[in-house]
Amino acid sequence: MAPLAGVLLVAVTVVLAVGVTAATSLDPPPEPSPTAMLSMEVEGDRITLTHDGGDPIDVDEMAVRVGVNGEPLARQPPVPFFSAAGFRPGPTGAFNAASGEEWTVGGSASFRVAGTNDPRIEPGDRVTLRLSVRDRPVATLEATARPE
Repeated sequence: MAPLAGVLLVAVTVVLAVGVTAATSLDPPPEPSPTAMLSMEVEGDRITLTHDGGDPIDVDEMAVRVGVNGEPLARQPPVPFFSAAGFRPGPTGAFNAASGEEWTVGGSASFRVAGTNDPRIEPGDRVTLRLSVRDRPVATLEATARPE
């Protein structure tokens, strides 16, 4: 009977060791994406977003993808930036590198698509913008471009 008890003790020890190792090697769950309500206007080549409600958004973890009539821009805006190929210099708010770390409720941010980017935004075009944080979607917005 003693050898059987020894085998059982070893088996229990192995099971506990595996359980402790598995529990300590698991990655922590990913931080959830912020929840935010955003609105968008497009006038001429200027795209303006307003943070209407919800959580603050960490600007350094934000990414934006823009499309015109279903076609993605050849050059997408880096976030944040001051001057970037395919965009006019001097974006405002969260898109500007000097804006700060968080985009909070009430803040607006805008950038202008340069004529060197493709496709160009014309009045009546349908512009879509997908905003994500840490590669997780936060908002998909759509607006019709108005003349400047």
